[in-house]
Amino acid sequence: MDRSIYFNTNEDLQIIFGKFDQNIRLIEKELAVKVSRQEKGVQISGRRRQVEKAYELFEYLKSIAESGNDIKERDIRYSLKLVQPDDGGDFKRMAKEKIEVPLKGTLISPKTKGQIEYVEAIKKNDIVFGIGPAGTGKTYLAMAMAVNAFKKGLVRRIILTRPAIEAGESLGFLPGDMVEKVSPYLRPLYDALYDMMAAGKVEDFTDQGVIEVAPLAFMRGRTLNDAFVILDEAQNCTPFQMKMFLTRLGFDSKAVITGDLTQSDLPKGKNNGLAHAVKILENINEIQFVYLTADDVVRHELVQRIIEAYEREK
Repeated sequence: MDRSIYFNTNEDLQIIFGKFDQNIRLIEKELAVKVSRQEKGVQISGRRRQVEKAYELFEYLKSIAESGNDIKERDIRYSLKLVQPDDGGDFKRMAKEKIEVPLKGTLISPKTKGQIEYVEAIKKNDIVFGIGPAGTGKTYLAMAMAVNAFKKGLVRRIILTRPAIEAGESLGFLPGDMVEKVSPYLRPLYDALYDMMAAGKVEDFTDQGVIEVAPLAFMRGRTLNDAFVILDEAQNCTPFQMKMFLTRLGFDSKAVITGDLTQSDLPKGKNNGLAHAVKILENINEIQFVYLTADDVVRHELVQRIIEAYEREK
């Protein structure tokens, strides 16, 4: 079977082919098809089922190229993970779920089935728990959804928080004011934020109180209305802190709680607030728990193997 797909510009075609046509060679190898370059497009040849999968993949890649984003070999590999032996690809859902981050003019796309489920859950629910190992995009995708919601006018504020458990009782002895003391523990949240906004915008919005990055203790006694709130590293919360955070949610607000149950820094013998929340809240329909796994890791391939090795040791 042969099938052709056409692109708007030769530049889009070159983005998809990649450096030295490495992307095309990878697609041909993994999907067992032949891809031939044509004027303003490609022809895909092979068995019907494989050609259809490749066609859907090219449609998805076309949407990325048209948005002006580069396509690297790792992007192809992530996309190919969605092609299962017996059920077709999920590329149409991936294209649909791209998150626009207009404050920096970029599009962020979930790259795995777990990430697609996570993004859809955040769209549909006011409280979502994203639970899984490092590198699965829990915080990054939540941040992208927060920036997107703010730009669309769905919320007026973005509030980012995490427990500074690592600081312990020594926090008071560190030099500087409170902001300087807790800053190192909030750095990962700032890193994600700077990926999606120009530095000047982050500083301006922070000064205006539109964006707030603060330790979890600063949430006590507040009601967070009209806000997108992200609690990161929730495995370091106690049950009391988790209850305190969840009961801060006000009208027209959304909360995303992220954490890795295997990476808690709580003192031995102290109850874990994230594990406790899973136990008592999982049957509430309006709260969704999304469990990400090593299959959803989008860092270096070795990270996925490392996670799998540690899981085998349990």
